Formats: sequence, C-alpha cells, structure tokens
Amino acid sequence: MTAMSPLDHTKYMRRAIELAANVQKYPFAAVLVDPAGVIVAEGWNQSERNPTFHGEIDVINECARKHPKIDWTKLTLYTTAEPCPMCQGAVAWTGIGAVVYGTSIPFLKSIGWWQIDIRAEEVRAKTPFRKSTLIGGVLEAECNALFLAAARRR
Repeated sequence: MTAMSPLDHTKYMRRAIELAANVQKYPFAAVLVDPAGVIVAEGWNQSERNPTFHGEIDVINECARKHPKIDWTKLTLYTTAEPCPMCQGAVAWTGIGAVVYGTSIPFLKSIGWWQIDIRAEEVRAKTPFRKSTLIGGVLEAECNALFLAAARRR
C-alpha cells in the first residue's frame, strides 16, 4: 500500500463527510480508495433497510459488486466513525490494508449512541492473519459535529 500524506487523508475524509448527508439520522459514511487515489466505492449507513448495513458494510459490498477481482490489501477505507466490531471484522475478512476514521467509539458512547465497547484496534490486534493500519482522529471535530447534530435530531 502506498503511504498517503495527512492532506490526502483529509481529502478522502471530506468525501465521507459529504456522503453522510445521505443519511443525516445515522451519519456513518465511507469511501474506499486505491493506491492511485481513485475512489473505487462509496457507501453510507442503510441500517433502516437492514440492521447490518453500516456505512463500512455498504461500501465493502459496493466495491465487491463493482470490482470483483480487486486487491483489497491495497485499499484504504475512510469512514466518519471508528468501525464497530462487526465492521472491523469485515475489514479483516476482506483484507483492506488501512482504515482511517474520524469520530471514536468512546465519543459516540459519551453522547448516547449505542456502541459495542470493543475498539477497532482490539479487533485489528486479534486478527493475526491480516496486517492492517488503523488511523483515528482525522477531521475528528467535523465528524463529531455530524454525530452531535444527529443526536439532537433523534
């Protein structure tokens, strides 16, 4: 996987934040980016249709549909919030090489969002058959604002 600068991380996180407008009640949105900087798939939370269709699951399914032979290990996932254990597990099973997120699970819990209290890092660390990178806090204040606004609407 090609290392990206923090500026690149900001660019792709901004796109995930834009996608969160598709579901303001649950602003979990994600993009998958290849090493050339091309967004290969976009997704957002669709849990009102199916409880397991979190933003990360949606983007993974979209990528699998569009690019069935893609090398997942070379992709970077950008997501507005730290992946829950289910989503981080999906990252492990696909082999996605890196995850970059904005809002943390502890922040979501602090404002009343239901969250399983297992951090993405713990899932990553307990997945010895995959090597991946996890970077948190990218555009954290902007992502936190999405979830604060959604919490006020609920």
